[in-house]
Amino acid sequence: MNIIHKQLKDGGWNKLSLAEQLANIGSEVSRTINWREKNSDYSNRAFERVLELIDFSINDPKNRQSLKELCRVREVLVDSFVGDNIYKSTDDLWKRYFNSFNYLVRVNVLP
Repeated sequence: MNIIHKQLKDGGWNKLSLAEQLANIGSEVSRTINWREKNSDYSNRAFERVLELIDFSINDPKNRQSLKELCRVREVLVDSFVGDNIYKSTDDLWKRYFNSFNYLVRVNVLP
């Protein structure tokens, strides 16, 4: 697999909190959803970035306690976007899940 986020792979990603990582993953999930009907190539590339970022999070040593959830999220994302959607995920579900991390990051960052 070709690494897309080379600067993040070299340690930048691990400097982010888990909430920041998931908020960034959520941005790529939103791009995947938004491009799905307009341009499947753009949507597929966004989803490749989703998988790369979630794999970075899975391999981040500080996320060991969240490893089960991260692996489950990856599994259900793959099922939802390239599988048979046996878990019956929806675009709205994904947006709500990841928006919670955007909110958490904003609340913790703003004074």
